[in-house]
Amino acid sequence: MINVLIVEDEIPAQINLTKLIDKCCPNSRIVMTLTSVRQTIKWLEENPESADVIFMDVELSDGICFEIFERVNISQHVIITTAYDNYAIKAFKVNSVDYLLKPIIEEDMKRAWARCVERLESRTSSDIERLMDIMSKQNIAPGKEYKKRFTVKTGEKISIIPVDEIAYCYSKDKSTYAVNRNGSQRLMDYSLDMMQEMLDPKIFFRISRSYIVSINSIENISKYLGTRLKLQIAPHTDDEVVVSRSRTSDFLEWLDNN
Repeated sequence: MINVLIVEDEIPAQINLTKLIDKCCPNSRIVMTLTSVRQTIKWLEENPESADVIFMDVELSDGICFEIFERVNISQHVIITTAYDNYAIKAFKVNSVDYLLKPIIEEDMKRAWARCVERLESRTSSDIERLMDIMSKQNIAPGKEYKKRFTVKTGEKISIIPVDEIAYCYSKDKSTYAVNRNGSQRLMDYSLDMMQEMLDPKIFFRISRSYIVSINSIENISKYLGTRLKLQIAPHTDDEVVVSRSRTSDFLEWLDNN
């Protein structure tokens, strides 16, 4: 039996990948599904030999998967999965077995799995020539990509929240909420620190420990207690939305540049 670790932060993608593995990867067993860089590093450190193959998404809830390779010595065979083609060169550098673009088709999954099985049986090192052939046309330099949507699970229901519909995010009582432009709000699975890393800084700004605002949500700005600034945002909130003193200068520069 070949033990499989899934590293994927979006629930629909987890479901699709699990179905593909069940259908296209004989003698496989999924031992764990993780969603973040931090979780994966911790799990691999504590379970260094528990997985033989890792299906790893590039963009995770708290960063990019290549950070994992910098922190942990990964001996498992890794198959990179992503919706973007501009990470191919980095995938090559970490000796991944294959690079699957979403949506993943069965033929590609079977090919990648066959390569893993071959290497597990022969215990050979990565076949660089094969990987270079896969990536011969993937010559775009890797760059930072930000979330375009979030998936939120409530009970048995999964909702999709497009990022361009988010007006602001806030934290309260150790929970994080995203408020849409229509006034609806959803409890998120991420901390505000994680949300800050995943949202495009050209559109969103962390004004305080409790709030991240979209530039499109700001209606008015007024002075507040000396050099601080108070925002009126839409949809309206009963909270006082105030830019922290230490972030005021950066906030004004952000406004000027947008």
